[in-house]
Amino acid sequence: MFQQPLPNEYTELSDEDTSERIGKAKSSLGRDLVILGHHYQRDEIIRWADFRGDSLKLSQLAAKNCGARYIVFCGVHFMAETADILTSDQQIVVLPNLAAGCSMADMASIHQLNHCWQTITRHVPSEKIVPITYVNSSAEVKAFVGRNGGACCTSSNARKVLEWALTQGEKALFLPDQHLGRNTAFQLGFDPDRDMLLWDPNQPMGGIAPDDYLSKKILLWKGHCSVHGRFNLHQIEAARKLHSGIKIIVHPECTLDVVKAADMAGSTEFIVKQISQASAGSSWAVGTEINLVNRLAQEHPDQHIACLDPIICPCSTMYRIHPHFLCWALENLAQGKVVNRIQVSPKIADDARLSLERMLSIV
Repeated sequence: MFQQPLPNEYTELSDEDTSERIGKAKSSLGRDLVILGHHYQRDEIIRWADFRGDSLKLSQLAAKNCGARYIVFCGVHFMAETADILTSDQQIVVLPNLAAGCSMADMASIHQLNHCWQTITRHVPSEKIVPITYVNSSAEVKAFVGRNGGACCTSSNARKVLEWALTQGEKALFLPDQHLGRNTAFQLGFDPDRDMLLWDPNQPMGGIAPDDYLSKKILLWKGHCSVHGRFNLHQIEAARKLHSGIKIIVHPECTLDVVKAADMAGSTEFIVKQISQASAGSSWAVGTEINLVNRLAQEHPDQHIACLDPIICPCSTMYRIHPHFLCWALENLAQGKVVNRIQVSPKIADDARLSLERMLSIV
C-alpha cells in the first residue's frame, strides 16, 4: 500500500484552517469516530485524540469502543494493524498516512523470520524454541509467532513473557528489538556473552556458527529503534554533571549500557507515570522520543524535564501523521468515503490474535 499525494487543497491549508476543518469533520462524525493518538505524536495531532497512550493500550481502547464505526489511529502501520486485529469486523481502522511505518518493524520481515526459524530448528532439533515478538512488528510476524506457540510482548510486560517462554521451551527467540530482549534477559540474570546470541538477518546463517546454538538460551534478532539507539553514556554523564541530583529515566529499547547507567528504565507508560508522580522541583533527563518529553515538560512545569539527547530526536515515521493528512482522512469519512483503511486478512489476524491473547493471559 502506498500513500497517494494529498490534493493541493490540503497541502496549501494554513494551520488555522486545517484545525477548523478537522474540528468540523470530527464533530460531524460524532460517536461514530474515535481518534487514537500515540504518545510520540506532535501536539497538533494529540489535541484531537480521544485517547492517548502507547500502541497496545490504544489498540485495547479501540476494541472497547465497539460503538465507534471508525477508528482513526494516529500512530504507525503496525499499530493500526493491531487495532484491526483486536476490533470487530464492523469497525474500520484508518491510518491517516500510509507512509507512517516503523523502521524497527521493517527490520524483521516474514521471509527473514521463516529462514531464521528453519535454520535454528535444524541446528537444535531436540530443543523447543519459543518465539516472542515485540508489538513493534508486522501482523505477519505476530501471526508466525502465534502459529508457533509464542506470544507478543510490550516493553512493560516483556519480563513476564520471557519468563513464561522459558517455562514452555528450552530457548526463546526474541524479535525484532535486540535491546529490549537483551535488557529483559539481563534482568532475569542471563549473561549477554554466555547466554545470548545475536541473529543478523542480513548475514548468511544469521552470522552464527552452528555450535553456538547449543549453549545459548536467548536468541536475539538484530533489530533496533532508531530513536532510542541515539542515547549513550556520554549524554548521561553530561546530564549528571550539569544537574546535581538529576534522575535519568530511559526506555528499555536503549542499549544495555545506557539502561544500566540510568536510575530507571521502563515503558512509555512507566516513564509518564514516574514523572507524573514525582515531587515538585525534581529534575529529569529522559531517554525517549522528544514529543513525549516536551509534553511532559509542559504538563509538569514545577519540574525540570529535558531530553537526554541535546539534539532533537523525533520519531521520523510517526511524524508523518501531519494535520493535513488527518484533515483529509476525516473529511473523507464525513463524506462517506473510507481512505487508508488498514485491514488484516482473516487468517493472519486469527494467528496474530493468538500471540496477543497469550500475552494478555500471562500474569
